[in-house]
Amino acid sequence: MQKKQLIVLVAICMGFVTMSFGQHTRYKIKNGFGIYGGITQYDIITDNLNTKKGNGWQAGASATVDIPHKWYNVSYTIQLSENHVGIGARPGINPLSLSEEFVDYKIFTAQIALLMHVKLIDSFLTIDVGPMIQYNGDMEMDDKKYENYIINNYNNLLAKDLNDISNFNIDGAIGASAGFGFFRLKAQYIYGFTNMLNKLNDSDLDLTGNDKKIKGNQSMFAFTAMITF
Repeated sequence: MQKKQLIVLVAICMGFVTMSFGQHTRYKIKNGFGIYGGITQYDIITDNLNTKKGNGWQAGASATVDIPHKWYNVSYTIQLSENHVGIGARPGINPLSLSEEFVDYKIFTAQIALLMHVKLIDSFLTIDVGPMIQYNGDMEMDDKKYENYIINNYNNLLAKDLNDISNFNIDGAIGASAGFGFFRLKAQYIYGFTNMLNKLNDSDLDLTGNDKKIKGNQSMFAFTAMITF
């Protein structure tokens, strides 16, 4: 169901991009349209959980408006990714147990971005920065055999209890891209400004053992290659 929602969101976003470019006909459209894909490294920055960075993939589409008389270009970007992160847990109920395993979760995300590309060497090398709106699915466990593990730093919080997280978040992106002709390489860091774990605070969960409000911010690096048409 979540994958269907992501597909619907992408379709709506593509319509938005098309209409937006129809309103900017006074600008030359640089290279028209680009598609890209690559790898990600994902983490959740939090004081409540012990996390381990995981790898994933990203694919997206971008349309750029070239503004010749300005020191920047602007692009609309839509991207999908499947990301993985490990959460520290233990098989026993002893909160002081030194045993720790990282339970792997995957998170699907869809992001819409409006990016400014600051021209360092014309359009061949740019610094890319801008805001993102993100829809993400719930945290899905890769292996159900760990669902009754106890999350470290808590007495009774189960690994399966972390499933229901906040689905809409606001991110910021900064990175760089370089290339010429139809080929570019892109490096990007994406940080979540909103608390993606906030929904857990509103759930009827047993959070004894850690009296802090659950808070976590997305942290993602993406390295991609783009082909433009």
